[in-house]
Parts: sequence; C-alpha cells; structure tokens
Amino acid sequence: MAVTAKMVKELREKTGAGMMDCKKALTETDGDMDKAIDWLREKGISKAQKKADRIAAEGLTHIATEGNKAVILEVNSETDFVAKNEEFKNLLNELGQHLVKQTPATVEEALEQPLHGEGQTLNDYITAAIAKIGEKLSLRRFEIVEKTDNDAFGAYLHMGGRIGVLSLLEGTTEEAVAKDIAMHAAAVSPRYVNRDEVPEEEVNQEREVLKKEALAEGKPENIVEKMVEGRLNKFFEGIVLTEQAFVKDPDQKVKKYVGDNGASIKSFIRYEVGEGMEKREENFAEEVMNQVNK
Repeated sequence: MAVTAKMVKELREKTGAGMMDCKKALTETDGDMDKAIDWLREKGISKAQKKADRIAAEGLTHIATEGNKAVILEVNSETDFVAKNEEFKNLLNELGQHLVKQTPATVEEALEQPLHGEGQTLNDYITAAIAKIGEKLSLRRFEIVEKTDNDAFGAYLHMGGRIGVLSLLEGTTEEAVAKDIAMHAAAVSPRYVNRDEVPEEEVNQEREVLKKEALAEGKPENIVEKMVEGRLNKFFEGIVLTEQAFVKDPDQKVKKYVGDNGASIKSFIRYEVGEGMEKREENFAEEVMNQVNK
C-alpha cells in the first residue's frame, strides 16, 4: 500500500514521532495505522508523546560561535541528572551548530528547519532524542548576535551551563576581555549595559520610593533631593553593568576596566536555566508508588 503524506501526518499527530520515523513505520507495516503505532512503540519512538505534558525546567545553556556570528541557547530537560549526560550535551552541540549557521528568527522557525540542510527537521531530531534519553526536552529560547572583525565575543558558562552569558565588545578583538565581562555578568546579574538603557518609568518609580523613604526618616525636605540622587547611584550600581564594581578588581568599575582596554560594551545576554518557569515539585514517595503500581 502506498504511504501518503496525509497518513504520515496522522501518525505523527497520534504518536509525536518524527516525520521520517512515521514514514518508515507505515512502510514497514504496509500502511496499517495501528500496526505502525505498535512498531513505533516497540522502537521506543512514540514515548516522546507521553512526556509532552511534563514540566521541563532543568537543563543547560550553551554558546556556539562561527566567524562573526554567535548564538546563546537554552535547552530544558526534566532533571538535572539528564542534563549532565553526554547525549544531552551532544544535543546542545548539534542545536548550537545549526542555529549559528541557519540563523532562524524564532524557535518555531528553527524547529521546522532541516537539520544540517537534510531531511530530518530540528523538531524531529529533538523528538528522537526524547525517545532515546527518556525525558521531555525542549529548545526554550536562543538569541543570535553578529559582530564585525573589529569586535570580540565573550562566552562564559557557569556551573557547566546553568548560567550562560554572551557579551559583545566594540573596539577590541581581545576575547579574554570580553569573557571577563561575560563572567562578571554571570556573577552579578546586571539588567542593563548603561544608564541610558534603564526605562525612565523605572527610574522615576525608584526615585519616588527613595523620596518617601527619606521623608519617613524625618529628613528635611531641602536635603531630600540630594539624598535621593545619591541613593539613585546605588540603585544604578545594582542593575547597570558599566556602573558595577568589577568582580575581578572591585576597586574599579566595569566601565573603567573596559575603557582601559580601548573598548566599550555593545551588549550582553544572560540566560539562567529555568528562570521564570514553573519548577517541578519532587515527591519521591509518590513517584516510587507510581512505579510500583505500573
């Protein structure tokens, strides 16, 4: 029986298996849908579908560079244990290489692209990895950065990739300097490169809070404004990269360290695994009982 695209689509929707696996299953079973589902189950491929509703908030970040392009990405897994194995690390490498070469605009676009320009899509590749590794895996996010020949990327992974930072410095090709900035951002977690990037609304809100605090302390109104401006400097030091004391030399600010190297910071991207995501609540007793009752 001839295998049609409609049949492949239907099997894929039922099992969550990759397109090529579905086509092979239907070919092997002469187009019998039920037998094709069994074939995929026997191969362990349809396991991926059962894991789709699980929470995957662990994982690793990864950075890949190629010439004047770099990508930082986060791939999630269900457990920290799986994130440490070689299969997972190979997945990160493959995705990083693909993204930096193909430069898709969104995760959705990336998932539909053929891996390395071949037949299997990125989504199919991840689905196959889910079946092999045994946990829900997902490409959560990525960002691609481009530079000129006169700039430098700084790549830093902390705790094996629990935190990843990709920095871009202008005016220098010294990757060591750029990496120092990435390392600083990993440790201190700034939100903006410089004061100009901080939204005016956020500054005004902080100014009002500081003003009320100063007045509540009983300070005379004629010196409150000066106090507020002084305290605002501390506020900026907490969130602005260039205003912060450099972690490797707290006696100087990041801005001075970069400037002394003839450079300026154009951007940085900091990913921390699982930030903003719902975390899985571990209940080992329940998990053991579920296994026993299967």
